[in-house]
Amino acid sequence: MLDQLNRINLLYDIYASLLTERQKETLHLYFSENYSLAEIAAEYNTSRQAVYDLIQRALLSMDKFEEKLGLYRLFNEQQELLAEADSLLMNDDIRTSDLKRLKEIISNLRLSSEK
Repeated sequence: MLDQLNRINLLYDIYASLLTERQKETLHLYFSENYSLAEIAAEYNTSRQAVYDLIQRALLSMDKFEEKLGLYRLFNEQQELLAEADSLLMNDDIRTSDLKRLKEIISNLRLSSEK
């Protein structure tokens, strides 16, 4: 559940500008401010079902954006490479093989930023 929430928050950070204002506001209230469906419905003078449907459509839109653009996947890949590089650099005795791997990581990061 926490992984799913983190994924939704990252997708929101990446793709919020592609959502409608109402979708952005509703997702923010629901996921960031912990408003209930009923509280959001009261705020917008609508039904809980309408709020639920709006949230589901917004989440589906972000998933479709991710399918097409892949920015969330790219971000995760880059974070994994950076974590590996950090781990290699923390080693007091850096071996030649570690330096080679660091060069590969840097090359992969450069290539991924060109996509």
